[in-house]
Amino acid sequence: MTRARSHPARSDQPGNGNGTDPPPGPRIVVALDYADPRAALDFAARVTPAECRLKVGKELFTRGGPAVVEALCARGFEVFLDLKFHDIPNTVAGAVRAAADLGVWMLNVHAAGGPAMLEAAAQALPRGKRPLLIAVTVLTSMDDTQLDAVGWPGPAPVLVRRLALLAAHSGLDGVVCSAQEVAGLRAALPAGFRFVTPGIRPPGGARDDQRRVTTPGEAIRAGASYLVIGRPVTAADEPAGVLLTLNEEIAATGRT
Repeated sequence: MTRARSHPARSDQPGNGNGTDPPPGPRIVVALDYADPRAALDFAARVTPAECRLKVGKELFTRGGPAVVEALCARGFEVFLDLKFHDIPNTVAGAVRAAADLGVWMLNVHAAGGPAMLEAAAQALPRGKRPLLIAVTVLTSMDDTQLDAVGWPGPAPVLVRRLALLAAHSGLDGVVCSAQEVAGLRAALPAGFRFVTPGIRPPGGARDDQRRVTTPGEAIRAGASYLVIGRPVTAADEPAGVLLTLNEEIAATGRT
């Protein structure tokens, strides 16, 4: 049985800062999209917590379970548990409590689960020091054609705004959205609200399965809080060198 862990003191707890100040700590969150937990841990051995945070998603968690999260936390990394909980409120509340017990830095739910589910998730977290709780709005792999196919009202930025406002009203700390949508959201959302932006590609990088993409510098200038970057870092021969270049690009924006 996994034991509940206390959360280390963090300077980016909910409510700190304002709507434009960047959060402290690394802005890059590396997506550990590995099928083998050993490969994820091998990657973690090649970088440091000062360079990046790490994201554990569905495939890695399904294969490695809580043990891989605990191993990364034990190495000093702040971990974003990206499982996108979406179920009835009671089930999601229990899942959020279990994730918090792992000592993760951040976790997420689907905003499309509705206000009752979002409020149950927020209320399930312990008081005081706790993980950041954010909501997925519209996946960056989806464009207006994809949204229309599932019967969701578009265009994508309009739906993202609606879901982001719902997340804030329900007591969450931020949202996952495309960096292309951040600038239009900041003025409408509370001070300290976080924007986690996947779909980040270095200049000239491949788009892969992402549709709404931006470069790191563009995302930071738009007001993104954290940048989720996967293959451009994990597939590199020298990931530490790639992270150095990306962090330098972020620093050059003057918003670090």
